Amino acid sequence: MKIAVFAGDGIGPEVTAEAVRVLHALDLPGLELIDGLVGAAAWRATGHPLPSETIAIAKASDAILFGAVGDFDCDHLERHLRPEQAILGLRRELGLFANLRPAKTIPALVGHSALRPEIASSIDLLIVRELNGDVYFGEKGMRTTPAGLRQGYDVMAYDESEVRRIAHVAFRAARARGGRLCSVDKANVLETSQLWRDVMIEVSADYPDIALEHMYVDNAAMQLVKDPGKFDVVVTGNLFGDILSDQASMCVGSIGLLASASLDANDKGLYEPIHGSAPDIAGKGIANPLATILSAAMMLRYSLGQAAAADRIEAAVDAALASGLRSGDLGGSATTRQMGDAVLEALAAQ
Repeated sequence: MKIAVFAGDGIGPEVTAEAVRVLHALDLPGLELIDGLVGAAAWRATGHPLPSETIAIAKASDAILFGAVGDFDCDHLERHLRPEQAILGLRRELGLFANLRPAKTIPALVGHSALRPEIASSIDLLIVRELNGDVYFGEKGMRTTPAGLRQGYDVMAYDESEVRRIAHVAFRAARARGGRLCSVDKANVLETSQLWRDVMIEVSADYPDIALEHMYVDNAAMQLVKDPGKFDVVVTGNLFGDILSDQASMCVGSIGLLASASLDANDKGLYEPIHGSAPDIAGKGIANPLATILSAAMMLRYSLGQAAAADRIEAAVDAALASGLRSGDLGGSATTRQMGDAVLEALAAQ
């Protein structure tokens, strides 16, 4: 198992180091970790946020463990040299089109959710977000209207093959979970969403065992707060998925707890926490590493065929939190290292 480790910027190196410690503690045969530079760290060393050496490492690996990219000191750079281009470039180079973001309430942290405990405790869902299309990748620019006004534009577009491939990922995910799939769109006003809905219905014929429902995105946002327990798997486009997955993280209680996977057509993936580089706390040793550790568990499950090892990590995270230890984002004072130590101790006690 060859894993590329791209720690990146800000708190990325700190939280990634704890996930690496956990991987080593599993003592998995054939495990090989290879470090590479991305983001601002890569730009400072090579003049580019995603150097060719890093791309080569990524392509030669079975999976990628990714920390975070982003640095305020690089905001002056031309857009193609900014740290964030590293993650976009990796998605493009590796064909990573399916983003999986689970959101599940950890019993010991029910009180940290912004929702009432009886509502928060019901959350156990997976958001499947299409990652390579929509307004983020459509035609965009600035122009002047006939009236002489500045106008920005971003084209939202999907072709049916893009919708079809993410649909299959979502239906398979629902089959592995509770058998329910909610497709989120805005088909009442957007032609892009009407195509999305039509293709979802077509693909559903291949999955008669999966219950498919459709929901407008504004209603989905409301239901995530009102009755999140009704969702099993949610599939949606890039823009809506970006927003809803962050909303789901706060329904659980902290963005510092949620992992994510970005997969290609063969389930090779890039795994990262969703919290970003947080440069304001970088180097202080106070970042919560649990989302990165849980991302490593997702990596073992989805790309490396090590479901039992993934279960062990997730159980160890639950046990560490059940002990009462809390990092700063959860109202405690535990350091990054102490949180990692607690997970390692729980692993050893299994």
